[in-house]
Amino acid sequence: MKNVHDIIIAPVITERSNALIGDKIYTFRVASHANKPEIADAVEKVFGVKVKSVKTVSVKRKPRRVGVHRGFKSGWKKAYVRLTDDSKTIEFFEGMN
Repeated sequence: MKNVHDIIIAPVITERSNALIGDKIYTFRVASHANKPEIADAVEKVFGVKVKSVKTVSVKRKPRRVGVHRGFKSGWKKAYVRLTDDSKTIEFFEGMN
């Protein structure tokens, strides 16, 4: 079994993700190898909430250039986690709104 702290890497703090918090949808950067049941289990264990559904998005790598040097920004995986209606909110995101 994978460690839950290896699955959830960081919260995603953007205007869109803050707007979704009112609907009990939280956005996390997750490990690229993690699947939906693992993500749901990790969020439930770390934050003590009930997860209703998980949607994942693979963010593609983007080309970057610094002077004459070219390269790519690494791709990553994002998860939108919807909590059940009777679940409590995640305290970490309370001060963000």
